[in-house]
Amino acid sequence: MGANNGKNCESEGKGSSSISSDVSSSTDPTPCRPSKNAATSEGSDSMRTLSTPSPALILTPQTIIPLHTNTSGSTVSGETVALVHPPPGNHQLAPVDLLPDNILLQIFSHLSTNQLCRCARVCRRWYNLAWDPRLWNAVRLTGELLHADRALRVLTHRLCQDTPNVCLTLETVVVSGCRRLTDRGLHTVATCCPELRHLELAGCFNVSDEAVFEVVSRCPNLEHLDVSGCTKVTCISLAQDPPVAPTTAPSPSPCPQRCQQISIRYLDMTDCFSLEDEGVRTIASHCPRLTHLYLRRCQRLTDEALRQLALHCPAIRELSLSDCRLVGDFGLREVARLEGRLRYLSVAHCCRITDVGVRYVARYCPRLRYLNARGCEGLTDHGLGHLARSCPKLRSLDVGKCPLVSDSGLEQLARSCPGLRRLSLRACESVSGRGLRLLAAHCSELQLLNVQECEVPAEALRLVRRHCRRCIIEHTIPAFY
Repeated sequence: MGANNGKNCESEGKGSSSISSDVSSSTDPTPCRPSKNAATSEGSDSMRTLSTPSPALILTPQTIIPLHTNTSGSTVSGETVALVHPPPGNHQLAPVDLLPDNILLQIFSHLSTNQLCRCARVCRRWYNLAWDPRLWNAVRLTGELLHADRALRVLTHRLCQDTPNVCLTLETVVVSGCRRLTDRGLHTVATCCPELRHLELAGCFNVSDEAVFEVVSRCPNLEHLDVSGCTKVTCISLAQDPPVAPTTAPSPSPCPQRCQQISIRYLDMTDCFSLEDEGVRTIASHCPRLTHLYLRRCQRLTDEALRQLALHCPAIRELSLSDCRLVGDFGLREVARLEGRLRYLSVAHCCRITDVGVRYVARYCPRLRYLNARGCEGLTDHGLGHLARSCPKLRSLDVGKCPLVSDSGLEQLARSCPGLRRLSLRACESVSGRGLRLLAAHCSELQLLNVQECEVPAEALRLVRRHCRRCIIEHTIPAFY
């Protein structure tokens, strides 16, 4: 049985070895046939003197029995061994082989892409199960050294065997961190995956506008796109030419492009340093159904970009402009035109923002739940008071490194926002124990409080811990423990 199993594994593993070796750089080797002379070469003379074993000595295949041992229980060097085989027809299956196909499919559904490819090399049955189309609604590849272009080409080629040229089941492709990915890999995805809905390319800095254009054009159902860290990407549009300043009124788009314009809802362009206002205008005009937009550290953007977003993308619920240092109060006035839809806003380290911009947001966005204004040194108690009174459903607030925020602002916040759960006051030098005592008295649902680099008494922190039982306090006060 051992020799027969070896033959089967050898022949069955060849079918998928090329696929899995392209996808995984460290795939387990294919099982091979054990050597016939492994045991007989050492004890060939003694084997001739052994009589036929009794049924009591028949063990599982390839079981080695030491015939001579010393008194300490260790095997004597040069010992005589016998390789005992079961009688013909008494085959024993591994426990996993007794599982029905539907149970194995359920197990395989929890495996990653690399693990599925390794399973396909075990045997013919596992090969067929591992490539079941129901397991391939998502492909996730990782590794800086992975040849992502080749892996995507091989995977899509195998998945297109039942439906030539297209992978109708593949809806999610995640290749974040695959630095060797180029436009060729995205060309493969665009041509073979028309049902693609979710694409993540974070950190793939070799990807350009042309590849993104092809994906957006060929995948009309795409809703989630992450190109953070793709420094060559400057816009998301249906026009292959780079965006330029318009000289005449734009002509109406044809109907097919209009259908594709409304697909993307989630877009992350964090660290796309080449993105400018004109690129945002193009994005806004082609993606009017955006609900989540992240533009962190796109430092070339100005208030004009926000005006275009408010004009073309009224459905935005989450907007991040952290470290966009050219954005100011005028830009926040445009953001306020999103009115009741905006729930999440981050303007951390936008040093041009003051109480004026925060007052616009507070007045027109009463359903705001999250605000990150860390490092906005122009924010004072006056702006914090406007925010507290106009946004009573506020759940998370970060005003760290805002030196003009003091106990007066905390008092208004505590009285108007009793449902506050997360608050960061890091490096707010004007905050004292009085403000924290007010928080403890009114915000019993507080779950996180950051007072690092704040000169507050340990007694005030103990009071917060006593009243807010689930609160985690981050501090730099040795006396509080």
